[in-house]
Amino acid sequence: MLALPVSGDGGGTVADAVSGLVVLCCAVRLVRGRRRPLSRTAAVVLGLPVVGIALATAGAASPGAGAAGLVRYLQVFVLVPAAVMLLVRDRRDARLIAWSLVGLALWQGAIGVHQYATGTGASYMGEEIRAVGTFGPTDIMGMAAVVSFGLVCALGLALGSGPARQRTAAVVCALALLLPLALSFSRGAWIATAVTCGAQLALAGMRRAVKVFAAVTAAAVVLVGGLGVGTAMLQERISSITQVADAPDQSVTDRYTMWAAAVDMWRDQPLTGVGLKGFPDHRDGHASLALSSGSDTDGAGAGFHRQPLLSPHNMYLLVLSEQGLLGLLALAGSWLALLVCGLRGLFHARRSRAGLDCALVACGLLIWQLVDFAYADIGGPSTVLTAVVLGLAAWWALSPEGAGER
Repeated sequence: MLALPVSGDGGGTVADAVSGLVVLCCAVRLVRGRRRPLSRTAAVVLGLPVVGIALATAGAASPGAGAAGLVRYLQVFVLVPAAVMLLVRDRRDARLIAWSLVGLALWQGAIGVHQYATGTGASYMGEEIRAVGTFGPTDIMGMAAVVSFGLVCALGLALGSGPARQRTAAVVCALALLLPLALSFSRGAWIATAVTCGAQLALAGMRRAVKVFAAVTAAAVVLVGGLGVGTAMLQERISSITQVADAPDQSVTDRYTMWAAAVDMWRDQPLTGVGLKGFPDHRDGHASLALSSGSDTDGAGAGFHRQPLLSPHNMYLLVLSEQGLLGLLALAGSWLALLVCGLRGLFHARRSRAGLDCALVACGLLIWQLVDFAYADIGGPSTVLTAVVLGLAAWWALSPEGAGER
């Protein structure tokens, strides 16, 4: 469903509806099979976020806002991940999900490259060249996240112990996805992808790491050095990452201002936060005058729109401000448990050479999401993929069919 154009109204999407159908199908399957749905460890790890979500819902400013936030958080962090974990039967299913993400990334990336080449993308520095795929200018992180997921999956499949033809195809896909990722001009996605790919290479072994690093370097030289793909704008965008105190652009200023506002909200309500969906209502009372009224979006088939800044663009600070320390510990504790269990299974897989590709994909996707959460939060049509990523990570980390059986 995410391969199709999505509306920019910020409401639910067809992909969200399908994710609900997946949860329903999983529940029916469990009832008909009359089997225990989750192990005790899996139930604790996946159910831990419910504690902070429930407390923050009770403290929401209005019942409507609390209910909307409750449904969204349960969808992304509890229900859909649990359904994915239970419906993935074996490693063949896990590889199918990985290749599906690669295919979706190639499709969205191809549209993004076409947008850049024809000047029909989202507006960036006065030119409509920003690659956004089918997500439109109101969700500029959508295509970047999808392409990043596909690249991480392709790299994991390439570093695994699968057939040579599969690994070769994965390498080609990974190299092809570098261009649309660059043309997304998404600094957060660049950082998360670089960290994740480096982690995957290190976890797979240094010999392969050297080979893949050489291939990526060669592709970067050809695309940027040889063909001059977006050289000036890419260099300026990359250099802006470090410009925090020395003449930062307005987007960087807005982001750090909202981060400070989120921390200030937490200081007022340290244990339970200001309640779900409470950040927009409390933002102006805690933000400095450096915060702008919103960000401008234009292009990619949509007209000019002033988009309000309704979140801190940092998942950890969003949870801290709205759910307090209890909510952050519960949610981050669940993610940390998934990461520890997943890495433990990965080391076992590397020794036995069984399922290493699945391990690298699952752990890589989780690492990418955890790093990206430092620069982004949930929101937009692509959010449903976060739930799929967490579900695949939970399958590898907690399911007997994943990391437990060799």
